[in-house]
Amino acid sequence: MKKYKAVFLISFLLFIYVVISAFFYCEAVSSNISNSLFRLHVIANSDSQEDQNLKYKVRDALLEYMNNLSKDCKTKEEVIEIAKSHTQEFKNIATNTIRNSGYNYDTNIEIGNFEFPTKTYGDISLPAGSYDALKVEIGEAKGQNWWCVMFPPLCFIDISSGVVPEESKQYMKDNMEEEEYALISSNEDPDMNFKFKLLEMFQF
Repeated sequence: MKKYKAVFLISFLLFIYVVISAFFYCEAVSSNISNSLFRLHVIANSDSQEDQNLKYKVRDALLEYMNNLSKDCKTKEEVIEIAKSHTQEFKNIATNTIRNSGYNYDTNIEIGNFEFPTKTYGDISLPAGSYDALKVEIGEAKGQNWWCVMFPPLCFIDISSGVVPEESKQYMKDNMEEEEYALISSNEDPDMNFKFKLLEMFQF
């Protein structure tokens, strides 16, 4: 009995060690990934087709403006500083787009750290977690969300094409460790796929 108890205790301690190690690994990797990205989050007034179409109009107008502002930026910090200094302009653009489309919804613009679900952009997949983002709420903000990455620029319109610009990938490679980039890239490596599932499981 003592032998079985010892085996059980050792196995239990080994299990605890593996869980703790996995936890700290996922915490570090998830933090590094989120620290490399600045995202856009647009929330529609409702799920009606009209409100969803309006959401995309607001998205496109904001992206065009932001892309012009940040086209020469090389770091996430630069993009965030530009976004913060132009918050009122973002609000004006969103409001004008809404008014020109025949609606009277209010808008709320906020830059902060928000929770995101797992999302796939072409051949790049980002795990669920907390990310710095520009959040845009239209009207009652009770409709479906739209997410993308403003830096590096992954906010291409035709996500169905499954192609992420090579320049965007290079930005990500330059700002991430090799393993972190491998985790979010589409690949057939079972080890990377398993680690990605661990990130989703712990969800930081």
